[in-house]
Amino acid sequence: MKLCVFGAGAIGGHLGAALAMAGKDVSLIARGPHLKAMQSHGLRLIDPDGTEHTIDVAASDRPADFGPQDYVFLSTKAYAAADAVEAMQPLLGPDTCVVTASNGMPWWYFHKLTGPWEGRRISMVDPGDAQWAGIGPDRALGTVLWASAEIPEPGVVRHTFGNRMPLGEPDGSKSDRVTALAEILNDAGMKSPVRDDIRSEIWLKLWGNSAFNPVSVLTEGTLHDLATDPGVRPVIKQMMTETQSVAEALGITFPVDADTRIQMAADVGAHPTSTLQDLRAGKPLELDALVGAVVEVAKMVDVPAPTLEMIFGLAIQRARQAGCYPGKD
Repeated sequence: MKLCVFGAGAIGGHLGAALAMAGKDVSLIARGPHLKAMQSHGLRLIDPDGTEHTIDVAASDRPADFGPQDYVFLSTKAYAAADAVEAMQPLLGPDTCVVTASNGMPWWYFHKLTGPWEGRRISMVDPGDAQWAGIGPDRALGTVLWASAEIPEPGVVRHTFGNRMPLGEPDGSKSDRVTALAEILNDAGMKSPVRDDIRSEIWLKLWGNSAFNPVSVLTEGTLHDLATDPGVRPVIKQMMTETQSVAEALGITFPVDADTRIQMAADVGAHPTSTLQDLRAGKPLELDALVGAVVEVAKMVDVPAPTLEMIFGLAIQRARQAGCYPGKD
């Protein structure tokens, strides 16, 4: 099986390193100093316990160098995924599967979702239907990355915690392609069960991201700060309550209540959200995929989400002032 990680930054780099160390035929698409460092010295992975590995990887900024793949992990930041579609075309053969490994709601969410919204598009995550048209929903496999990693310097990925990566078909089937990929990922040390309802797993992560991430942009608080501050926690809970109502309107059932989910975030400790890390680094923020998409879908299913709308607007203004908002005004 030929595997390619398109967007081998922190999370994509960790995934690529795990696959390479397991002897899988994997290539990485990256750019800039990070790419040059990997090409010159290999990819250096630092485990949570401090153990270091240096892995020789096939890395390029030219997808044509690798040709058609069996699986492509699209692990760019969510705001960059639509722009990646044209560049990734050389990787797509007639049977190539594309695993959507970015944060937020996936662009294919309403594909094969039985009910009144089947086939709907989400402009916040796929402006102009670029991914729907250029990749095609029939190629898509869903996943949720329960992991954290960072790039302390070019060519180095520090994996801080987590290796869970459940997979699922949009129609919930246990297809040959999803079961084969699960076996590959499990061999590489990931925890990748096949879910018959990957959307529930998507919402479980988005439930926290849609609240903690934009509020962290406004306050610069860590997960523990936001979850325990008596003035902030009620705002977080209200946002999560609104997100839960949107998801439930789509038939999603949550396995825990909002207070338990907030405590899960508090237990992570003094960890900045990925969005806050990007703000501090002056990078574009994934607000559209993490919050804007929920607001868009709330309107679609006619569920009020006033707190989400308000915080989304404030976070965009903060990001715009910092030069970190990639969306359209």
